[in-house]
Amino acid sequence: MVTEISKYKKEYVVKSYEADCHGFLRILTLLNWLQDIAVENAQYLGFGFEACREQNLAWVGSNYVIQITRLPKIDEHITIETWPATGKLWGAIRDFVIKDSQGNDIVKASSQWVLINYELRRPVLLKKYFPEYKFLPERTIDTDFPKIEATEGKTVTEFKVRFDDIDVNNHVNNAVYLLWASESVDSAYRMSHTVAAVEVCFKKEALYGESVAVYCDMQDNESTHIIKDKNSGQELAECRLKWRKITS
Repeated sequence: MVTEISKYKKEYVVKSYEADCHGFLRILTLLNWLQDIAVENAQYLGFGFEACREQNLAWVGSNYVIQITRLPKIDEHITIETWPATGKLWGAIRDFVIKDSQGNDIVKASSQWVLINYELRRPVLLKKYFPEYKFLPERTIDTDFPKIEATEGKTVTEFKVRFDDIDVNNHVNNAVYLLWASESVDSAYRMSHTVAAVEVCFKKEALYGESVAVYCDMQDNESTHIIKDKNSGQELAECRLKWRKITS
């Protein structure tokens, strides 16, 4: 276990296949980048995948709040910084900041994670399994992850969970839920707007082969989404996206 906590940094470059039709970083890739650096930092600090597997544990993301000044563009070099921002009874909060090549903050994010017993799928006490867990008490976004007031909008889009949607925990990767949410927004609107902020709350795992229904309610430049298991009707996630018009 590392005794001193500092910000963990990693450089990324937006590849052509990671950019959307406007040349901006895909929101799916943004979440994958955040997960990538979080996994690396947790491993370095001694409470990552290997340490969890030894104790039959897993980290499960429960919430994200993301504020986007702008998304990086194709071929742009950026740096992501992350750190464990605080410990919780059943897990932890991890924050992120993305900086451009001039050192400007272009994306800020805060995430909440629950430590679970992998077989029982139940939360466990952080201090019981990682008593030396340390954090850097600095937040990028002052949030306690409030409830998302989403309504069951009239627009419904259905998706089938593909094999490529599931991760090493055998359930749908967190980034896919935001992909589903954004895909449920009117295509003509999407062609002239980009995501400016994200709030997402994950409630239940979606599994390979299941069908999901995404309910979208659009009000001005904000969309709220309820993602449900199509067959059982159980809520899988709730999401709020704020959009801004593309000007250049």
